[in-house]
Amino acid sequence: MLTRANVKTGERVLVTGASGGVGSAAIQLAKARGARVWAVTSPAKSDALRELGADETISRETDLTVVPGLNSVDVVIDLVAGEKWPQYLEALRPGGRYAVAGAIAGPLVELDVRTLYLKDLSLIGCTVLEPEVFNNLIKRIEQGAIKPVVARSFALEEICDAQSLFLKKQHVGKIVLRI
Repeated sequence: MLTRANVKTGERVLVTGASGGVGSAAIQLAKARGARVWAVTSPAKSDALRELGADETISRETDLTVVPGLNSVDVVIDLVAGEKWPQYLEALRPGGRYAVAGAIAGPLVELDVRTLYLKDLSLIGCTVLEPEVFNNLIKRIEQGAIKPVVARSFALEEICDAQSLFLKKQHVGKIVLRI
């Protein structure tokens, strides 16, 4: 997502779903690129996300047109979508980029197409990795520049317990099943 959105040093990046496995990686990778990162999360997870590198955390309940504010973000890395989606575009500066690879809050969103064309925004769907992304990711992990965040590991036989923990949404990182 960061490669496709061309995140650069000094840019302001807003990460939704920041406490999940992909979100926690996005925070670390954006910081490794020299970006300033705002992470959208619950207040209970704020400290953990700051430890991962988030410069600021924003409560999921916050109106993003107020904090971080209108036209204040260069890139949105979205894993959530849902009813707050129009605020993501309002927070983007003119010429900003929106990259999406998830819709945990709901796949259907409302778009005022005028926001898209008047702000000259780029919307980027991300499912396929660019050829260099995986190797670069492994190098960063091996160098200790980023670390995969595992909230908890379960035996496959405990999949119901893993799903229950996931639905509580109180964890930071991935929930792993051992086979």
